[in-house]
Amino acid sequence: MDLNNSFEVEADRSVAWRVVNDVERIAPCLPGAQLQEIDGDEFKGVVKIKVGPITAQYKGQAVFIERDEAAGRVVIKADGRDTRGAGNANALITATLHEVSDTVTRVDVHTDLSITGKVAQFGRGVIADVSNKLMGQFSDNLRDLVASDSTIGLADSPAQAPDVGTGSEGPRSIDSPEVEAVDLLDAAGAPMFKRALPVVGGIAALLIARRMVKSRRA
Repeated sequence: MDLNNSFEVEADRSVAWRVVNDVERIAPCLPGAQLQEIDGDEFKGVVKIKVGPITAQYKGQAVFIERDEAAGRVVIKADGRDTRGAGNANALITATLHEVSDTVTRVDVHTDLSITGKVAQFGRGVIADVSNKLMGQFSDNLRDLVASDSTIGLADSPAQAPDVGTGSEGPRSIDSPEVEAVDLLDAAGAPMFKRALPVVGGIAALLIARRMVKSRRA
């Protein structure tokens, strides 16, 4: 499944480049995402989601496979698995930075996404709706981060990717706070709710039926 999103940040491309490459800073910008460990160019963490009464947690890793500053292109490969074994998600994410002006940079994000399990039942249209809404929230948070560049020291720093190391020193744990699961129904609003209701209703009915069977056996 191919997903395409774009957003703009109020920063020149050199500052935007540093921010996009600083995973430890941008991870909290994505709703439901929690970074837990950094080991060289590899990052591990969880993404928590819920769809109505159904909650899922994907635990996985992401790794930079390309960082071309001259072209303004970053490519990340991400793999995650539902901790309950109910499915998995794989994504190849390509972010390309374009200079709109001296103070504005556009970020185009192409995601080649593969999902199995309960979330996949909602289909391409619903997942695209959710992707667009979450990307909007992510870009809003990223804008706030870029706006604080004077505080985090990016404005006066060289325009290069952060030194994430080679992994020779071993993994580094990230002491990040627990995050709440992002509600996909709430994220996409009424249009998704109407399309997702039959699926959610079916899952809820199945759960109720299972509980009734267990109570009768007891």
